[in-house]
Amino acid sequence: MAATVPPAPVTSRAPLFAMALAAGLAVANIYYNQPMLGVMASSLGDARVSAWIPALTQAGYAAGLLLLLPLGDMFERRRLIVVQFAVLALALVVTAAAPGLAMLAVGSVLVGATATVAQQIVPFAAILSPPEKRGAAIGTVMSGLLTGILLSRTVSGALSGVAGWRAVFWIAVPVALAAALLMARSLPAHAPAQRLRYRELLASLWHLWRDEPRLRRAACVQALLFAAFSAFWTVLSLHLAEPPLHLGATAAGLFGIVGAVGVAMAPVAGRIADRRGPAPVIRLGALATLVSWIVLGVWPGIAGLVVGVIVLDFGVQIALVSHQHLVYGLHPAFKSRLNTLFMTSMFVGGALGSWAAATVWHAFGWQGVAVLGVVLPALALLLTLQRAPRGATVHPHG
Repeated sequence: MAATVPPAPVTSRAPLFAMALAAGLAVANIYYNQPMLGVMASSLGDARVSAWIPALTQAGYAAGLLLLLPLGDMFERRRLIVVQFAVLALALVVTAAAPGLAMLAVGSVLVGATATVAQQIVPFAAILSPPEKRGAAIGTVMSGLLTGILLSRTVSGALSGVAGWRAVFWIAVPVALAAALLMARSLPAHAPAQRLRYRELLASLWHLWRDEPRLRRAACVQALLFAAFSAFWTVLSLHLAEPPLHLGATAAGLFGIVGAVGVAMAPVAGRIADRRGPAPVIRLGALATLVSWIVLGVWPGIAGLVVGVIVLDFGVQIALVSHQHLVYGLHPAFKSRLNTLFMTSMFVGGALGSWAAATVWHAFGWQGVAVLGVVLPALALLLTLQRAPRGATVHPHG
């Protein structure tokens, strides 16, 4: 097992706010494409863009979580975060310059993989905080991350309407480099006291997954909820473009501002989890996600979309923060590997949700997607209502 040298607890909130900002800037890159799918498809003359690009971006993110995130338990964390931001900037260049679907697909996968630097930051916040404040610290950083997820659509929708979709990715290049500089100046050094080989590090993931049932359930529940979340955002721009709404990418992006109302609940969820445990908040999140899709399915028009997206983002976000509070507390010595398994599962769910929503949309339209959106959180809620799995003592070595 790779023991780590615990850094001094953070006593100032400034590093946490810097981490929240950087996490938001990183994760935003995987969502820029969603309100622009119609514009990108038209520009490249390829209708396959709307089905493949959001799914490939999230699949890249899932691959990056699996293959890159464990490196946080292997290398000095601050340097790893800075280097990964720099590589993200290069991936954005590939995406912005793509002449067709093939290179755009490669760039999207690379952007997804390198944007996982956001998930190098989140467990670092847990490491830098005392246990009694872990939930609040995670909630603070997750507020930034979730704001990035939501406002990324607003930014890309507005910019693409003025300057085209390529400008969004070109502008993201210096932003990624600025985030690298911010992290270099804000974070303390934190190196593992003992380094595992990469092969041993990956092998240890199997031991964690096999021997920790609480991790497995948390991962499955959040994967289902994030699939429901991704289903909405994948088809929103297509739904808004249909009659009678006839709205474009800018309008789709503005829904990110609406959804950001739920972001305020992330720190609150963390504090509740600190005091009362994460289980009640997770159940509430699953129930809220289910209710949101019922609203989206039965209440047509802009008003129903506004109410539905607020409840959807609220539910998914509070469940996510509470799940991370639970997962990071299982085995404190290897938070990066726990985060690898949890977040990989979640984004595999997101990628499948995007793909399924695009497929169902083309076959059955918005009402078909709404049925999919109801089924996913209903399954998640059933899992949360089962008897809590007993913990296990694991020894994640190769």
